[in-house]
Amino acid sequence: MVLYGLRGVGKTVLLSEFRRQVEQQGWIFAQVEGGSGRALRELLGEALYEPLSNIAKPSAGARLLKSLKTALSFKASYDMTGSWRFGLDLSGEPGGGADTGVLDTDLRKLIHDLADAAEEEGVGLAILIDEAHDLTAVELAVLCTIAHAAAQDSWRVLFAFAGLPSLPRILAEAKSYAEPFRYLRIEQLDERAAAEALTIPARIEEAEWSGDAIQVVVDASGRYPYFLQQFGQETWNVAAGPVIQKHDAELGVARGKNDLDNGFYRALWDRATRAEQEYLRAMARDGDAGSSSGEIAAQLSKRPESLGPRRASLIAKGLIYAPEHGVVAFTVPGMAAFIDRQIAE
Repeated sequence: MVLYGLRGVGKTVLLSEFRRQVEQQGWIFAQVEGGSGRALRELLGEALYEPLSNIAKPSAGARLLKSLKTALSFKASYDMTGSWRFGLDLSGEPGGGADTGVLDTDLRKLIHDLADAAEEEGVGLAILIDEAHDLTAVELAVLCTIAHAAAQDSWRVLFAFAGLPSLPRILAEAKSYAEPFRYLRIEQLDERAAAEALTIPARIEEAEWSGDAIQVVVDASGRYPYFLQQFGQETWNVAAGPVIQKHDAELGVARGKNDLDNGFYRALWDRATRAEQEYLRAMARDGDAGSSSGEIAAQLSKRPESLGPRRASLIAKGLIYAPEHGVVAFTVPGMAAFIDRQIAE
C-alpha cells in the first residue's frame, strides 16, 4: 500500500494508525522514516528489535527461533559490535545468513523468515515506511523486489509506504515491480469531516463552535488536517467559551498563520539556497496550482536547461514535485502565499 499526497494531509497519522492496529493484534512490525541520514538496513533492524524481544520466549516455535537468529545476523550486517540479546540460546538453531552485506539478499532473508515466524504465531509482519521518497533508489528497488516476491509466494507481510505526490513515480522508476502496489492519494477532508474535526473534540469538553466560527477555520485551513489542527488549537486557546465565536476563530487563524510562518513554512524555506529561493519566488506567482518550467525560466531570464540543477535540488529537498512533464508544484499547501509575504532579499 502506498499513501501519497501533499504535506499536511495526514499520511504520517494514517501510517501510525496502521502501526497501532497491528501492534494491538500482536503483529511483528517496524515503523521507520526515510531521510534521517541512516541507511534502510539500520533503520529496519533497530525498529524490529523491540517487537522481536517482546515475542521471544522459551516456548517459541521452530520458525520463530529461526527468525530470531536471522535477525541477529542481520544486526551483524551493519553493526559487528552489536549486543542484541533475546534471552534465548540460539546457537544450535538454524537461521542466520542475513549478513552478506548485499541489501537485497539480507533484507529478503530477514523479511521471509519473519513472515514465516509471524504465520507460525498466527499473526503478520508489517513494514511501515514514512517519507519513503527520501530512500535511495537502490533501497526502493530492493523493497519493490521483495514486496513482489512476497506477493507471489503469499508471505504474511504488509508493506505500507507514505510520501509526497512524487512517490508513485519514484517507485515506478526504481523498479517495474511497483505496479502491484495499491496507490491511495490522500487529500483534503470534505466539509463535514473538517467541521467534525473541530466540533467533536470540543463537545467532549462541553464546549461548542458557532457555525460562523467553524466556517472561518475550515475555509482558512483549506480542509487540510494539519492546518485544521493548528488553527483549531489557537482558536481554542483564545476563546473564553463555552461557545467559540467567529471573532475567536479569526484571531485563532491569525495566530495560527503566524506560527506557521515562523515555524512550519520557515523551516522549509530555509532549506533552499538563495538561488533556489529565487526559483520558488517565480513559482509563487502562479499560486499553488503548479508552474510551467518554461515560464519560470522566462521570468528569471534563463535558459530552461540551465535551471535543471536548481529544480532537481528543490525536488530532492522535498519542496517541490513534478505532477506532470514540464510542470512543477509546491509540496506544501499555502507555500505560494507564504513566499508572497516574504520580503525579497
